[in-house]
Amino acid sequence: MRAARRTALATAVRPVAFFGDCVAKTGSKKDPARKMAIEAARIAEADNCQDIVVLDLRGISPVTDYFVICTGASNRQMRTVADDVVEAGLKSGNKAYQIAGIDSPDWIVADFVDVVVHIFNESRRKYYDLELIWGEAPRVRWKRPVRRKTTEQ
Repeated sequence: MRAARRTALATAVRPVAFFGDCVAKTGSKKDPARKMAIEAARIAEADNCQDIVVLDLRGISPVTDYFVICTGASNRQMRTVADDVVEAGLKSGNKAYQIAGIDSPDWIVADFVDVVVHIFNESRRKYYDLELIWGEAPRVRWKRPVRRKTTEQ
C-alpha cells in the first residue's frame, strides 16, 4: 500500500501531473487492488447502482490505482452501497482508510488507498465528470462473463 505517499482525499479527484521515476505497472488479474475494485463494482451492481465504471489509474495517478465510479438513485441506496463495499473490504483484508460524505445525498467516497470508490447521485456525477477528467485511464472489465448453456438434442 502507498500510505506514505498518500495525500489529502481531495487530491484523489484531480489528475496530478508527475514525471521522473514513475513506471507504468502491468495489469495482473492477481493484483489485490484490481480484485477489490472489481468486487466493489459488482457490489454496486447488486445494489442496483447505474453507470458503473472502473478506471485503471496505475501509471497515471500517484495517489491510487483504481477508481470505481457509480450512480445511486437515493441517499439510502448510496449509503447501502458504501456500507456493503466497506464490509466486503474488511472481509478481504482491505480496511477503508477514510469514508467521506456518508451523510451526504450527493457523493460518498470510500478510500481504500489503492482503490477509491465514488458513489454519486446523478447530478453530482454529471457535474464532476470524473470519467472526462481521467479520460486517458483505461476501463477495467468488471462484469462476470455470461455463460451460455448449450442445448444438445
